[in-house]
Amino acid sequence: MDLGLPLSALIPSWTSVGILAAFFIYLPIFGSILPGKVVPGVVLRDGTRLHYRCNGLLSLVLLVAALGIAAKMEVLSPTAISDRGLDLLSTTFLFSFLVTLVLYATGCNSRNQGSSLKPHVTGNLIHDWWFGIQLNPQFLGIDLKFFFVRANKKGMMGWLLINLSVLARSIQDATLNRSMILYQFFCAFYILDYFVNEEYMTSTWDIIAERLGFMLVFGDLVWIPFTFSIQGWWLLKNKVELTTAAVIANCFVFIIGYLVFRGANKQKHVFKKNPKALIWGRPPKVIGGKLLASGYWGIARHSNYLGDLLLALSFSLPCGISSPVPYFYPIYLLILLIWRERRDEARCAEKYREVWAEYRRLVPWRILPYVY
Repeated sequence: MDLGLPLSALIPSWTSVGILAAFFIYLPIFGSILPGKVVPGVVLRDGTRLHYRCNGLLSLVLLVAALGIAAKMEVLSPTAISDRGLDLLSTTFLFSFLVTLVLYATGCNSRNQGSSLKPHVTGNLIHDWWFGIQLNPQFLGIDLKFFFVRANKKGMMGWLLINLSVLARSIQDATLNRSMILYQFFCAFYILDYFVNEEYMTSTWDIIAERLGFMLVFGDLVWIPFTFSIQGWWLLKNKVELTTAAVIANCFVFIIGYLVFRGANKQKHVFKKNPKALIWGRPPKVIGGKLLASGYWGIARHSNYLGDLLLALSFSLPCGISSPVPYFYPIYLLILLIWRERRDEARCAEKYREVWAEYRRLVPWRILPYVY
């Protein structure tokens, strides 16, 4: 195997730097000036409450339209991303590394200055840099965690841009088939739905509990968008012809996953806004006045993770079963969500104590009923 080409392709270029810089200049500017629903977020330790302007869908539509115009005017090739995937990957990795170094340094500085937000510093440099020491760092009035999560997390803008470029390359190479169309449709639907329901993200684990460090920034900017798009890259080089039965089965997995994922997240978000709102047409069952035990949350304590896993599987099924490579993402996600579920269980046990114990007795299953 000739390693010369892959290694040289990993060297960042000024073109990739320009693409990435334009992307990150666009996001905060248009995220600040475009209209959108303002959603109250988490209450900070100093008693103030963050507010998020949810205009991601409009930002996304304008960005795609601008790129389409640029491609038509031949200012930018529609395959620019797919043609330099490794280059962009290494450039984004370096950017993530530098950003988290700055976050760590500013967090330590705010702690030394007696910040009212009290950054969490353990004294272990690697641990604090990896997991972060600030829950909701701000820069020029921008909530950096919300900014980075919206940029690329679980089908955000970066993932869509990669997929559209892969689709353009597939069309140019005349390799477009049902497998690529199915994969692209599932991803596009998921992405657009995510932005339509963007406000639900403000109550997710990433926003309310995770500190902003290398793990979250790298995951949102590098790991997730490029990992999510592995199936598209793989289909560019491997022709897969799906049977009608396989297409129907794949659609079934996607629909079930979507209904569970979106339904569970919506129920939790609505419950936090109005604890008396009906769940599946009935008054909600609440444990200790705090924990929802109705709907999906009465079936499993982390039912939204099951929906997420089924969606991840549906993104890989169009690639067939000839190779494990397209299934890297659902396997990785399974490991990640089990690890996150264990962390969340420990956090909730400490926070809710006997109420959490009662909830566990009422809802014994963690993710998949009767299995786990």
